[in-house]
Amino acid sequence: MISATRSAARVFAAESLKQHRRLFGQPLVVFSMLVWPILQLATTYYTLRPVATASDAAAHWPLAADPHRLLAFLATGTLAYAFFFSLVQSAWHFSFERTTGTLELLFLSPAGRLTLMIANGAGALLQNAWLLTCFTAAALLGFGTLSVASWWMYGVVVLALLIPAVAWGAFLNSLLVFSRDSAFLYTVLDEPLWFVSGVRLPHFALPTVVQVVGAAFPLTGSLIAVRGALLEGDTLGALAPTLGWLTLLSALLLAAAALILRVGEAHAQRTGKLRLA
Repeated sequence: MISATRSAARVFAAESLKQHRRLFGQPLVVFSMLVWPILQLATTYYTLRPVATASDAAAHWPLAADPHRLLAFLATGTLAYAFFFSLVQSAWHFSFERTTGTLELLFLSPAGRLTLMIANGAGALLQNAWLLTCFTAAALLGFGTLSVASWWMYGVVVLALLIPAVAWGAFLNSLLVFSRDSAFLYTVLDEPLWFVSGVRLPHFALPTVVQVVGAAFPLTGSLIAVRGALLEGDTLGALAPTLGWLTLLSALLLAAAALILRVGEAHAQRTGKLRLA
């Protein structure tokens, strides 16, 4: 058990270092990690705000009438989206390694395949989201919009973001390693991801079909849990159905990642081709 834990820790450290060396060339990159989400947040706010104030939207969505609460709603959406989309980017970059021979070497190594996928995603997540997390926390405190039932609900928020995001990253890494359609999947999981998950719009305002599709993405549940815990003062009991679904969805994503790796590696050993079938 101790040996396996040390091995996993070494894999995590090695993958995090690889991510850092690949993504960070100059200090300006760190600056851009905060600038582009803020620009995205500002663009969304000043696009949505006139519509919310010039119509009867506030009657159906009272939050839209308060600029600070609206900004807090969009800020939490931007933060959660950054968590999940950074893993889409990481998986896309990881798929490039199939053309450089790196993956063949990884399959020859004794490192656990699923551990490797989780480590790659977790390393990217920590490097891409920490600065925006700090900014969002400071902004929410400054807005005075936080409404938290208990102090330990902050821990629930972190887990509701972190665990599903890591499972999502492991699934995407496993899928894109064996897929030749990485560019297509990257495009599909960009703009459609924020739309179906309710990143910039309240979930109830979306069509029923979109809500059903969005329920299959962990970002949707994470957003419901984060906004409920931080902005609505929801208790653990109130969020229990959402957290239970997130737990089940995370387990299913990890199981799917393990299955994809097993099937893909077995097919590669038989045919010499890095694809699932």
